[in-house]
Amino acid sequence: MADRILVLDAGTTSTRAMVFGIDGELEAVSQADLTQHYPRPGWVEHDAAEIWEKTLSCMIEAVGDQADRIAAIGITSQRETVVAWDRKTAEPLARAIVWQDRRTAEFCAALKEGGHEPAIQRQTGLLLDPYFSGTKMRWMLDNDEQVRSAAASGRLAFGTVESWLVFKLSGGDHVSDASNASRTMLLALDGARFDEGLCDLLGVPHASLPQVVDTHGQLSATSAQWLGRPVPITGLVGDQQSATIGQGCLSFGETKATYGTGAFVLTNKGSDIPVSDHRLLGTVLHQGGGQRIYAIEGSCFVAGSLIQYLRDQLGLIGNAAETEELARSIEDSGEVVIVPALAGLGAPQWRPDARGVISGLSFASGRAQIARAALEAMAHQTHDLATAFAADGAPWAKLRIDGGMSVNNWMAQDLANILDIEVERPEFVETTALGAAICAAVGAGIYASLEAAAHAMRGNAALFRPHMAKDVREGRLDRYARALGAA
Repeated sequence: MADRILVLDAGTTSTRAMVFGIDGELEAVSQADLTQHYPRPGWVEHDAAEIWEKTLSCMIEAVGDQADRIAAIGITSQRETVVAWDRKTAEPLARAIVWQDRRTAEFCAALKEGGHEPAIQRQTGLLLDPYFSGTKMRWMLDNDEQVRSAAASGRLAFGTVESWLVFKLSGGDHVSDASNASRTMLLALDGARFDEGLCDLLGVPHASLPQVVDTHGQLSATSAQWLGRPVPITGLVGDQQSATIGQGCLSFGETKATYGTGAFVLTNKGSDIPVSDHRLLGTVLHQGGGQRIYAIEGSCFVAGSLIQYLRDQLGLIGNAAETEELARSIEDSGEVVIVPALAGLGAPQWRPDARGVISGLSFASGRAQIARAALEAMAHQTHDLATAFAADGAPWAKLRIDGGMSVNNWMAQDLANILDIEVERPEFVETTALGAAICAAVGAGIYASLEAAAHAMRGNAALFRPHMAKDVREGRLDRYARALGAA
């Protein structure tokens, strides 16, 4: 009996395959790290062939001899990352340009100087920043002969990572779900397909882009060669939207924050297209039967990657778990403050030129103070977002958190203290994968709605309540604000 959901979770630092029961229970997982390529400062690349090969390997390992029990597949992935491939050979034409990459900053600045940002924001909900996919596509066309030649001959396919994986799994379906498509700067929030005017503005050939489809439904199917029979692909959703669904933020105003490589906060805004006056983003949360639900979003580019940097580049810690022990070993950070602008600053500042800052160092500063300041930076960045959300009429009554960093109890409590609201963390923090499973289960007809699936598949949660003195909170925020000015 086919009663399992296979989720492919193609993240930034690794790719995974996970098998879920229809009750949300995780039954199997296989994971492989992805190679990070940094050819120049500010450039971040992936090998799209490696993403495919490792995802396929993980899928086969996770499914094992239970392929006949897989009812449907859900795919969630890093967003904004651009893959260019040949439609005929199904092979990549260049390395994928990752969402963190900043190489198109000058192009974005030129578009701003040309006065295009207000119109782009009105149409797409996005701001002119190298973060988004469209300018990456233009860069590939301008700078890679293979991409340019494929475009001239009609063989070029552009897509985000979920689009690339569907093409490979299905043997040629070129689709992108509305949540991922809304991150390209090429889709109007009320548009059913990629916008030709936006494509012309950015210089991206409309014919190279995929068909825009729902986040849940009968979207595609795998070739029989992979699992012994065609398996329907019934869920496609960007990783942050997927985590929002996995957290059950399906009613207007409900908010989640995911702390992974970066930190991403989304608030459900219902069926009304969101408009921000404080440099937040409007995005598609999910789409079924062509009907869209939207979210307002704030993105911080560096979260867990800061801890990785302390470990791998600076050698200050041996593993991420050490940060909690070090943070608890001291009463405060000794006024050490970190602004983690290692890939520029995202919302609400949107400063691609910003660089990381460690301030307040003294002879009393050591590993513990720096590790604690790194964790405190998560709450400081989130507080900046909370202020912007409130100014846009979307204040947070509670924050649901998830992602790899959220297992750190000290950090979860610090978020509650600095935000001065209740923070909720589910027992199963991998809500990105769970959200894709929920979408796939609904798309396959196992559940009638996302609400019904979330109710059945989500587990229990832990609560963290604020208990920080007002003067301590204000002192921390003031020091962070001063350090931010130096970034």
